[in-house]
Amino acid sequence: MSFCSARFSATDRRTATPRLVPIAVGLSLALILSGCGYHTAGKAVELPQNVHTIAIPGFVSHSQTFRIEQLLTDAVVREFDARTQYHVVHDAHGDADAVLKATVLSASASPLAYDSQTGRAVSALVTVSIQVSLTDRHGKVLFENPSYLFHDQYELSRDLTSFFQEDSPAIDRMSRDFAHTLVANILEAY
Repeated sequence: MSFCSARFSATDRRTATPRLVPIAVGLSLALILSGCGYHTAGKAVELPQNVHTIAIPGFVSHSQTFRIEQLLTDAVVREFDARTQYHVVHDAHGDADAVLKATVLSASASPLAYDSQTGRAVSALVTVSIQVSLTDRHGKVLFENPSYLFHDQYELSRDLTSFFQEDSPAIDRMSRDFAHTLVANILEAY
């Protein structure tokens, strides 16, 4: 008789069930004790204790996208001010305990969807690649990510007379998303 077609008698089921209970209890206990990787809300994870001031000089851009480095810098400064107790300064040559530097490696917009009747693009995807490093005053790397990649979609205007540059709101949204992610990553690294 094969395993799939085997039938258990009532006595087989009664003896198998008590053996499964300790296994089920053990697995449940292991899951509870592991905590599944979640942290309690409001738990403060911070950079090394000697870091009180973070310099965030203007980011550098290697892309042709107008002012993207300014939007990203401003968003990161706002996020640090809103979420942390660190004093943020703009001058990297001062008495900052750490310096956050970022370089926009590329920024591009590409058509995402087309109108089937006219063949014109109706939405686009903006993609930005950013390199980030946070170093202490002695040059020791506290945090580094050489390849942040962020995307945002935006709709293109169909009316050319009322056309305005729709990618600006998309870049604003993406700047806020980047800042939120970056600050969270830095704080959770410690």
